[in-house]
Amino acid sequence: MATFLEQLKAVTVVVADTGDFESIQKFRPRDATTNPSLIASAAAMPQYQALVAAALDWARKDSADPSKPAVAKRAVDRLAVEFGMEILKVVPGRVSTEVDARLSYDTDKSIEKARELIAMYAKAGIGKERILIKLASTWEGIKAAEVLEREGIHCNLTLLFGFHQAVACAEAKVTLISPFVGRILDWHVKNSGKASYAPAEDPGVVSVTKIYNYYKTHGYKTEVMGASFRNVGEITELAGCDLLTIAPKLLAELEGMTGTLPRKLNGAGSATEKVSLDKAGFDRLHAEDRMANDKLKEGIDGFAKAITDLEKSLEGKLS
Repeated sequence: MATFLEQLKAVTVVVADTGDFESIQKFRPRDATTNPSLIASAAAMPQYQALVAAALDWARKDSADPSKPAVAKRAVDRLAVEFGMEILKVVPGRVSTEVDARLSYDTDKSIEKARELIAMYAKAGIGKERILIKLASTWEGIKAAEVLEREGIHCNLTLLFGFHQAVACAEAKVTLISPFVGRILDWHVKNSGKASYAPAEDPGVVSVTKIYNYYKTHGYKTEVMGASFRNVGEITELAGCDLLTIAPKLLAELEGMTGTLPRKLNGAGSATEKVSLDKAGFDRLHAEDRMANDKLKEGIDGFAKAITDLEKSLEGKLS
């Protein structure tokens, strides 16, 4: 009998949420996603020190400022690309590479950084069709993605928690969004007084289902990729979603499960009326959505800290 993972792959594109090549090779996903925390974690593993050394060597030659902090900062971008290039040797599809989270509220600098990352890949012979540039789902990040998409640079809008963020991303014609299922659940567990939720009632599952149905009903091309899962129940409730990015531990659980996995999402569900948002409307809805407000800030702060810590670690490796 087919495993849950095999059945899930039949209705959903499975993406590995990791920077660890060994895990990617084991589970054979189509795509892979990374973020600053995953890159920092992988960069600390002994088996990836050659990539760290390569990024530092490149940064020493490329940085106009020879100081250790400047070289380390330049090396962070290169390290993300080094991991991306290695991942693309394993997956047949795309890899997501993230723009510095500290630029999340600066449209122009986000665009500039995205172009730099794409240029690095291009010099290595990797076309932009195999790269998704990850940007935080701030208004500024969404506007940066809108410009990049017109240039043929495909974007993955991450740290997405609220319906208003999803609407703005669809209107900007971004390629992909990554609503964070587990982090939405975390917030509700912390703030509702309810210790657990049945999978179908999980607030993160409900949020992604609403977004998915809205996109399909109104004909948006933007794909939905559920992310940040806490348990396999969240994943199985979203079977049929365009894509799901899943950590190795949960991929292993799915691979060990057998039985019938029904498709839950097919675009036939009810959806809200089509809406349009300008910045004032986006800001108003974001201010009213305490969960999205809290989790977006927390996510940006967390990724920014991971980058800062990685820069300090790389600086320590410079002789």
